[in-house]
Amino acid sequence: MLKKVIQDENLHYLHMIFNKGEGLPEHYSNSVVYMTVLRGQLSIRLDDHEAHQYEAATVLKIPFKTKMNVNNLDDETLELIVVKAPAPVK
Repeated sequence: MLKKVIQDENLHYLHMIFNKGEGLPEHYSNSVVYMTVLRGQLSIRLDDHEAHQYEAATVLKIPFKTKMNVNNLDDETLELIVVKAPAPVK
């Protein structure tokens, strides 16, 4: 589930929930991305590095144009807040 909480010219504030086996398709960040793990365990691979797992209360800063692969490999539901700032330009 992806809910766009705020999406204006300054930033995008997104609420994401993923069940086991769900995630985002591999893509490049279109802005600086701040990702906060609220619940569960985030599995993320950045550029060509190995995937890492992050627990609840972790905040990540992902630079612009970073290749990313976001997944939930854990049984517990993964819940994230994602902030893109500045707002991506189309």
